[in-house]
Amino acid sequence: MLRKAKKRDALSELLAAASHKVLSELISELANEIPDVRRACFDFLKSHVSVSKALEKRSEGEAILVLWSELAPDLEELDMYGGGDYATQVLVAELLDQIRKRLESKGVDADHRREFLDLVLPFIESGNAGMDDMLDDVAHAACYDDGDLRRLAQAYEAMNNEWKTGLARAIYRRLGDRDKYLELRTVRMANGADYHDMATFYWEAGEKEKGLQVAEEGLRKAKGRMDKLRGFVAARAREADDREKYMALQFDQTTDDLTLEKYKAFKQLCSAAEWSFFEPKIVLQLKQARRSERLKIRMHRREYDQAVALLSKGHYPMSAWDGNYEIQVAKKLEKRYPEEILKYYLSGLGHLNRNDQRKEYARKAKVMAKVRHVLVEVLDDKPRWEKFARKIKQDNLRRSAFQQEFADAVPDWGELSGPG
Repeated sequence: MLRKAKKRDALSELLAAASHKVLSELISELANEIPDVRRACFDFLKSHVSVSKALEKRSEGEAILVLWSELAPDLEELDMYGGGDYATQVLVAELLDQIRKRLESKGVDADHRREFLDLVLPFIESGNAGMDDMLDDVAHAACYDDGDLRRLAQAYEAMNNEWKTGLARAIYRRLGDRDKYLELRTVRMANGADYHDMATFYWEAGEKEKGLQVAEEGLRKAKGRMDKLRGFVAARAREADDREKYMALQFDQTTDDLTLEKYKAFKQLCSAAEWSFFEPKIVLQLKQARRSERLKIRMHRREYDQAVALLSKGHYPMSAWDGNYEIQVAKKLEKRYPEEILKYYLSGLGHLNRNDQRKEYARKAKVMAKVRHVLVEVLDDKPRWEKFARKIKQDNLRRSAFQQEFADAVPDWGELSGPG
């Protein structure tokens, strides 16, 4: 049997017949018209042709600008409308990440890096595209030396924006430009992070007394974001063997947005005498904590009366699942406080005598199973359950989806009959 002749590729033959000049003109024309082709040409030729370092850096710069030209129209749209669809955001993010990686390879010449920064900075100033962090990252990646960083800092500073001024300040600090850093730093000293920033600046510069003075001033004056500042002063107190001050600061750290994990960690820090002193103070601070953390701490302390009181003040969560901590607590407290937990479960039923979606019937059916469990298995009051459940069943007889979901979730639902 004769083997079928391989189909000839007309394009391959034409390319083979073309002169070097014709091929160059073809590639240049395609590359200038289609960004993807231009970038592919750079990547292919750099891996197959030996060129000077200068040309290699220029070609890498061109490749970055090509990537930018691909994402720029979408970025402009995101910036114009304050965001966009998910697919557009992902595409822009992927291309920005490619640019960042190329810049971080330190293989781009200075002229192209400056040109790239000039293209990026207007979008950073606008801050409306939802890409702030990634744009800042590529801008920093384009800075290879102190001169580049200073130019970027000056651009940030000129934007006259508090966040951008902070970025500028961080660069001046990194450059060791004391005067410029302090000029921008002293403009805003409001929260703990501001004071921590200045205190650590002085400390790292060897001016430790000045750093401590700034930190102590921050403890007195600052509002919010105090964690790092307290941590800095606490570390100094520990170094100085000032246990009283150290523990006072740790107490403040613990009770600022108190959580169970913070509570347990602080207790471990304390000696028996210290815990006797601090424990009532922490309990007084509980009312400031989030409800979920209050519940966790009350349960950890085995203060079940307070825990069930917290549950009773709230409502069964409408989007709850059995792994939800609050529901786990309710289950643990069923035998101790059956009537209180019953009331809590009943709050999750909402309005029963009305049309609803099947998924809502299914949710209510699971809560009804918990109601039955408390009445029948905990309180051992089956008549009370049957009287309650029969009325609900009768009120919803014409709702077939309701009846199906309740029959699936609630034991013996099908056996209920007659009026409540």
